[in-house]
Amino acid sequence: MSDTKIRILGLSGEYRSTSKSGMMVNHALDYARSKGAVVTFWDCNEKPLPFVGEDGCWDNDNVKEFQALASESDAFLVCSPEYHGTMSGVMKNTFDWLYDKHVGGKALGLMSTLGGIQNANTLNLMRIMLRWLHAWPVPEQLSVGHVKEAFDDDGQFTDPKTVERLHSLVDSVLQTAEILNSRDE
Repeated sequence: MSDTKIRILGLSGEYRSTSKSGMMVNHALDYARSKGAVVTFWDCNEKPLPFVGEDGCWDNDNVKEFQALASESDAFLVCSPEYHGTMSGVMKNTFDWLYDKHVGGKALGLMSTLGGIQNANTLNLMRIMLRWLHAWPVPEQLSVGHVKEAFDDDGQFTDPKTVERLHSLVDSVLQTAEILNSRDE
């Protein structure tokens, strides 16, 4: 990697960093930090984003801070739980506050959690949405089914293969962000 540190914003489709999706994002951010990235986790519990279209939402301080942070970021690590075959409302509302000027031309790593068997519904729908925002989701992705059994009591992954897949995803995001940043130099 170059001397310029990649800035990564972590987004969870659940409230709290201690949710299963929040834990996934934070594991990914911890690994990115170990590789030299500067990381930030946006916690919708601490700094909620109003629903798009709500009275006064366009002047909301959290929205302004969130959009500025997104604009300053080089890449994103994102995880949503899958509810009824799609991303959570929290995840969708979070992305509804982002536009091409915030995420266009930037690398994104996509992850999802499911209570049942793993599938790619949420990941595929996030890819469609991100295409409209001109973002660059990397080919690697991570879906973790039976999420209640995926973590031990200390919040660590129970399956070493999940850790390997997470690291591969983050490595791809870092490499892609560096390539995309070099285009702008």
